[in-house]
Amino acid sequence: MFAAVCISILFIMAFALARAFFAPTVYDRILGVNMFGTKTVLFIACIGFLTGRPDFLDIALVYALINFIGMIAVLRFFEYTAPQ
Repeated sequence: MFAAVCISILFIMAFALARAFFAPTVYDRILGVNMFGTKTVLFIACIGFLTGRPDFLDIALVYALINFIGMIAVLRFFEYTAPQ
């Protein structure tokens, strides 16, 4: 069951990367990268449960925090540098 969930998360991550690369605007690309980061957190947690290693949840939480702070920084950057 969890193997099927991990495979489906990988497919969703591929779609998120496609959105990040082929989106028409900068904000759509940022949304794709943010979605990829969120699905990566889910994938790490699922792999941790699948392999029986609960320390992967700590790694997933740290990655989620880094993803959140990184997205705030990127959005602040484009808020002040994007053409009006």
